[in-house]
Amino acid sequence: MTQFAGDSYLDNESSLAASVLSGNRLALGRLLTQIENDLPAGRQALMELYHRTGGAHLVGVTGAPGTGKSSLVNQLARLYRQPTDGSEPKKVGIIAVDPSSPFTGGALLGDRVRMRDLAGDPGVFIRSMASRGSLGGLAAATAGLVDALDAAGYEVILIETVGAGQGEVDIVRLAHTTLVVEAPGLGDEIQAIKAGILEIADVLVINKADMPGVENTERALRSMLELAHPAPRVYLHHGQTERITPMAEKRDLAAQPWHPPLLRTVATQCSGISELVDNIELHRRYLRQSGEWELRVQVRLKSQLDNLLQSALVARWRKNVSNQRYTSVLSMLVEREISPWQAVESLLDGELQ
Repeated sequence: MTQFAGDSYLDNESSLAASVLSGNRLALGRLLTQIENDLPAGRQALMELYHRTGGAHLVGVTGAPGTGKSSLVNQLARLYRQPTDGSEPKKVGIIAVDPSSPFTGGALLGDRVRMRDLAGDPGVFIRSMASRGSLGGLAAATAGLVDALDAAGYEVILIETVGAGQGEVDIVRLAHTTLVVEAPGLGDEIQAIKAGILEIADVLVINKADMPGVENTERALRSMLELAHPAPRVYLHHGQTERITPMAEKRDLAAQPWHPPLLRTVATQCSGISELVDNIELHRRYLRQSGEWELRVQVRLKSQLDNLLQSALVARWRKNVSNQRYTSVLSMLVEREISPWQAVESLLDGELQ
């Protein structure tokens, strides 16, 4: 088999983490595939890389389908790579979570088609991944992919969600900064209000602002923003409201609370993108100075830990239950002989209550 330069990691799985740290894009791509498929080699590499994580700014981009999220992400990445203020270009990682194909299980839309402007830039890494039925607009493996890109030295990681509606609030447990994207003429203002999606916005963006009705959309969203951010942020986890105390009390008590700005953009014309990047940077500084950064990191890691624990416990339990026993209880459930709660009790304790 022909051996290409930089492919030596193919012969030694243990060097995968080292290859990623050295900047090998092929190794990084392979690692992301292993993480997405939950393979042992991917988990081992993540364990080796974990101490190198924590430096990236995670920016979530969410909103209803049709608001132009992919075009907006494309322009954001371009500006980070070609800053107009004379600052140094930043390495940008992009994770685009797409709906799953019902036939192959793979990413259905393929956001990379809409990000062709970034092709060939060694400072940009784009990964489309399938949601695989995960609720909340994020696939279960997204946190692992974020860690891999973070360890590989990508300073800004843009995470674009599926855009599935009321479940989009999951992004708040992953990103440091959350952009909520709306567009005029789609009738999504009330839906956004119903979903509580405005409550998670650190920056609210009206994209496609050259369309008719933008004034009405801005007026409606601005009035609702005043109601959505009256108090410090709380988080929903497994259906329960949580307010997590920072591990270290670094909060500046004199700091003013963050009020999400409402910005207009036209991504296809690169209009308003520079102002958007400036506000993302302002939010990053606010998080650092106020101590909110540590709080959001703790929320993210707690969520990741709970998800991993849940998966591991279910897998461990499944090993101890025979297929015959599981099928028998399932049959009783289907025949309405027992309730779902009784089925769970039976499978956990071995007897019906």
